[in-house]
Amino acid sequence: MIEAILTQHYLACLSHASYLIGDETTGRAVVVDPRRDVGVYLQEAAERGLRIERVIETHVHADFLSGHLELADRTGAVISYGAGAGVGFPVEPLHDGQRLSLGEVTLEILATPGHTPESICVVVWEHPDDPAPHGVLTGDTLFVGDVGRPDLFASAGAELSAEALARRLYRSLRGKLLVLPDATRVYPAHGPGSAFGKALSTETTSTIGEQRRVNYALQGLTEDAFVAAVTEGQSARPRYFAFDACANREGHPLLDEHAPELLDLEDVLARQEAGAILLDAREPADFAAAHLAGAVNIGLQGRFAEWAGNILSPDRDIVLVSDPALAAEAKVRLARVGLNRVEGQLTDPASVFAARPELAERSSRLTIAQLAELRGLEPDLQLVDVRGAAETAGGTIPGAVEIPLAVLADSLDGLDRDRPMVAYCASGYRSVVAASRLAAAGFQDVSDLLGGYCAWQGAGLPVAHDADLIMAARTLQSAPDCGVA
Repeated sequence: MIEAILTQHYLACLSHASYLIGDETTGRAVVVDPRRDVGVYLQEAAERGLRIERVIETHVHADFLSGHLELADRTGAVISYGAGAGVGFPVEPLHDGQRLSLGEVTLEILATPGHTPESICVVVWEHPDDPAPHGVLTGDTLFVGDVGRPDLFASAGAELSAEALARRLYRSLRGKLLVLPDATRVYPAHGPGSAFGKALSTETTSTIGEQRRVNYALQGLTEDAFVAAVTEGQSARPRYFAFDACANREGHPLLDEHAPELLDLEDVLARQEAGAILLDAREPADFAAAHLAGAVNIGLQGRFAEWAGNILSPDRDIVLVSDPALAAEAKVRLARVGLNRVEGQLTDPASVFAARPELAERSSRLTIAQLAELRGLEPDLQLVDVRGAAETAGGTIPGAVEIPLAVLADSLDGLDRDRPMVAYCASGYRSVVAASRLAAAGFQDVSDLLGGYCAWQGAGLPVAHDADLIMAARTLQSAPDCGVA
């Protein structure tokens, strides 16, 4: 008889996986690594007749604000981290080898430091005396196709270096996870698109045996070779990670899921004058055709929350100026990464441009032919490549400065506001985000490239592969002394 319930809740826009584990015979349940809007867990628990008694965090997260406080508030659940997490609210720490019984279903805690010092994994047994476990929730220790990068915690001013954490990760993987039977199912906390690894599979579950065979980091590497493999070639640390890691360590206001207040145009403009960010969540083509002057464009259909976290500040008010029907969704998605200050939504954006055409702006978007011509005519042209390091390793447009979108907002002082500028990415979606952010910051002559680098390269236009021809912009970022996961 199967008593175990194990449901993966996968949030593709953040590449985040969380889990509800329950015992059918007792109705007792836990949630592991919850997202901030916790309704999905409450709904499933109600449908299955489960009581959520505990929230387990595999580590202090940094790419989203976790829902541990929300679940504790709604259910009375105990919050648990691995020993040494150092959070600022009541928790029940979990220790290596500890077993938690839900009835027949039993959870075993493995201390697996490496991605962060307090990282744990959770082995799930359908019955306490089974010869082999059902699966293991690996947090950010082991992914499908990769392992959790150890450099993010170290980059935030922590005492442990990336190398020291990588060595702990090596031992955790081999001493705790690879000793599990090959049939043990692997349930990670992140999937494809996450900044926590460089080779994540498109699959969101696997087995220990499969990972033993195909995961590059689990092959027969020496410890030194492993350290080199997992610390080199990682993407830039997203700007909002330090803020979210600190927020997850402390108490903070619970999520407000009410739709934003509707504001008339004059109120919106007054708030903009007072320092609020105007955020337009329409698709790039719609934004380019007409938008409110000074608005930043982040399309809701893309990696909306992630990109917003990278280029917007959690310390500034936000006013939404796109479709009011999507305002509640946009507000929740922003709150998932700690952007809580959504102060309102423009009542009727469609009527603004008809009634007040002087407030409308168009975006400049260049074709590859136009950019090729402009490069020959404009010697002061600044080209900004906002792709990640793994992408630019395959080549750039000659003369481009590399500033990944994750660090663009902190790199503005390194760009010349008086020179014309063209931003580009792989296909033309991130570049609109970048160009709108630059324009909102006061850059006067900003365009982006339709089709991006893929269109440029596909047309056989010149590309640069020699490192001497690529000007890499590396921005040193200061961050609070909090662990970053």
